[in-house]
Amino acid sequence: MAEPPRLRIIRPGIFSTVQDLGRFGFQRFGMPVSGAMDPLALRVANRLVGNPDRAAGLECTVTGPEILFDGEAVIAITGADLSPAVNGTPVPAWTAIAVKAESVLSFGLRRTGARAYLAVAGGIDVPVILGSRSTHTRSGTGGLAGRSVVEGDVLHAASPPADVARRIGQTLPAPARPRYEPAPQLRMILGPQVHEFKPEAVDRLLSEPYTISPEADRMGYRLSGAPLPHRGMADMITDATPAGSIQVQASQQPILLMADHQTTGGYPKIAVVISVDLPLAGQLIPGDQMRFVLVDAAEASRLVRACLAELNVVLPPAAE
Repeated sequence: MAEPPRLRIIRPGIFSTVQDLGRFGFQRFGMPVSGAMDPLALRVANRLVGNPDRAAGLECTVTGPEILFDGEAVIAITGADLSPAVNGTPVPAWTAIAVKAESVLSFGLRRTGARAYLAVAGGIDVPVILGSRSTHTRSGTGGLAGRSVVEGDVLHAASPPADVARRIGQTLPAPARPRYEPAPQLRMILGPQVHEFKPEAVDRLLSEPYTISPEADRMGYRLSGAPLPHRGMADMITDATPAGSIQVQASQQPILLMADHQTTGGYPKIAVVISVDLPLAGQLIPGDQMRFVLVDAAEASRLVRACLAELNVVLPPAAE
C-alpha cells in the first residue's frame, strides 16, 4: 500500500469524534477518561484491520458522516448498524474491507444501535494528549482540536501494519457480535452510598424499567422511572465517580454516568453498571429503556475477564 490515506470530511454527521479507549490516570486532576462509548466495538474494529487495541478511530453517532478517501485504505466498521456504503454500494460491518482511492464512505438508515466505529489500518493520527487521542469536547481536549469533525476537516491515517493486506476479509463471527436492543438488561453492583437510600429504592431499581430522557449525551443519561427515595438529604461530600455510576439527585430520578462523566460528584451513587455491560448502554438513544440486574463484584470481575478471553480466541489482539 502506498502513502497512508487522508480522510476528507464531506459531511460530518450529527456528532462524529475521534476516540480511543480513553485517557486513564488523570481523573485526580479533573480530566475525564472519555474514550469510546462502546469500547468493545472500537476494540474489535481495530483488531480487524490489524491495529493495536488503543488505536484511535472515528465514533459516528446516529447519523454517520460522508468521507472521501484520497488513498487506498483498509477499514472496518463496527457497532451500530448505520447502513454503511462505499460509492453507494452497501458494505459489510464487523469485517475488514479494502477501499480504493477516491472512494466515498457514507452512512444511511439507522437500523440498530446508536454509535458506529470506523477504524482505518494504522489508526487515525492525531496528537496524543495525556496519553490518549480521545476527544473530550467540554474541555476542548484531544482528537481534532478538541471538537467533533466538521465539513472540510482532513483526518490523517498513520502507516498501516505490514501485514495489512492479509487482514482484508477478516470478520468477527456472527455469534461473537453484540446484540444491540432498545431495552437491554444491564447488570450492576450496589453503589458505595447505597446505605443513603431507603430499602425500597433498590427494589424499585431492580423491578422497574427506566427510560432515557432527551437529556442524554456522552457525559450521562438522565433516566425517568420509579422514584428512588433517599433516607435524608440528596447532597453529600463530593467523591469520585466511575463510569457506570447511577447517581440520584433530589428529584429521586437516576443519572447513568457515561464515557465523558465528571471526575467527582456530590450525589449518592445507588449502584454502578458493570464495565462489560456499559457498551450496551453506549448504544442507546433517548426513548430507549433499560432494566437493571444485580450481581456482586466477583461476578462483575469474572464477566469482564471472560469477555476479553473469548474475544482473544476469535480475534487475537495485534502487537502494541
